[in-house]
Amino acid sequence: MIKSYIWPLGNRISHVLMILLFAASYLSGDEDELLSFHAVFGISLGVLIIFRILWGVVGPKYSKFSDFDFSIKNLVVYLSSVFAKTKAHIGHNPASSWAIIAMFIIGLLSILSGLLAYGVGENHGVFAFLHSIYFKDTEVFEELHELLVNVFLAIIIAHIAGSLIEKFVRGGDSIKSMVTGYKNTETAVDTKTSLFGKIFQIIWILVAVASFVYLLGIKDNIFIKSENKAVDYEAMNVDFVNECASCHIAYPPYLLPKKSWSVMMNNLTNHFGDDASLDEKTRLSISTFLQKEASENSTSEVALKIQKSLNNQNQTIIAITKTPFWKAKHKDIDSKVFLSNKVKSRANCQACHIDIEKGLLDSELIDTKNIKAVL
Repeated sequence: MIKSYIWPLGNRISHVLMILLFAASYLSGDEDELLSFHAVFGISLGVLIIFRILWGVVGPKYSKFSDFDFSIKNLVVYLSSVFAKTKAHIGHNPASSWAIIAMFIIGLLSILSGLLAYGVGENHGVFAFLHSIYFKDTEVFEELHELLVNVFLAIIIAHIAGSLIEKFVRGGDSIKSMVTGYKNTETAVDTKTSLFGKIFQIIWILVAVASFVYLLGIKDNIFIKSENKAVDYEAMNVDFVNECASCHIAYPPYLLPKKSWSVMMNNLTNHFGDDASLDEKTRLSISTFLQKEASENSTSEVALKIQKSLNNQNQTIIAITKTPFWKAKHKDIDSKVFLSNKVKSRANCQACHIDIEKGLLDSELIDTKNIKAVL
C-alpha cells in the first residue's frame, strides 16, 4: 500500500472545528443563561459549513462534490455489505457522500430555524423584526429548531458509526486520514491544491476564527443583539414606582394578566398579609396602568408563557411565584437558595434578574452568582 495525501489542511481543521462547535452548541441549548453562547456556536458552525460547501465546488479532487458518489445503486450495495471487507474508497464512499450532503443541508436549516426562534421568541438578532408579528408562534419555531437539530444529531451519529465500522470492521483508515491527511492507497495519489485553493483555505480558517471572535466579543453584533429596550416605569406611571416599588421591586406588569392585577388592586387591604390601601385616585391610576401593560398586551415571550400556564387554572393567581410557568422555570433551584441571606425570598427576582426593574428578562442578563454562592 502507498501513503497518499488526500485531505488538505482546510478539510481537516474545519472538520475538527465543526465537531467542537456542534457539541458546544448542542450542550448549551437548554441553559437560558447560555443562550447567546448557543447562538454564537451555531452561527460559527454555519460559517464553516458555507465555506465547506464552496470548497466542494472549487476544492481539489476528493473534496469536490463532483467526486462524491450519489448513486442510489452503489449506496444500496455499500450498505448491504457494510460489515464486509471490500475495496476501500479513496475519497467518500456512497454512505458518507449522502451523509455529508444531508448534514450540510440539515445543519444550515437548523441554524436558520434557530435564528428565527431567537428573533421571534427572544427579540434578538437578524430576525428580531419578526418578533412583534409572530411572537405568539414562538413555540412553532422552537419546536422546528429542536426537530432539525435532533435530525442533524442523528445523521452525525450515523456518520460516526459508519466511520467506526469502516475502521474496526473493514480495516480502513478514514478516521486517521482526517487527522494526518494521508490514506493508504493501492496506487499513488497526490491531491494537489492550486495556489487559489491554498489562499481559499487560509481565508476559510481566518474568516471562521474571526467570525467566532467577533460574535463572542461584540455583544451588540447584528446576529445576537437584543432589541428589547429598557423601560422607564417612573416615566410611564410615577404612582406605580412611588407606591409599589417603595416596598418591593418594581415588577414588570407583563408578568401577570389583567384579571390577576384587577383582583390584586381591588383587595389592597390584604396585600399578601399587609394593608397596602391607597387613596382612590392613586389606586385607579396604578390599576389602569397595570391593566394597560398586563401580559395580554405584551409581546414578551415570558408574558406569553405565563398566560398559557394560567389558562387551565381554576383560580386567579396574583403571586408571580405561584404561576405554573415560574415554578417550572425555577424547579431546579434548591429551596435553601431562596432562604439564604443573599436572596431571602422567592419574590426577590432581582437577585438573579439584574435588570428586571427595567422590564428586561433577557436570558443573558441572568446573574447566578447569588445561587452559586449559596450552593
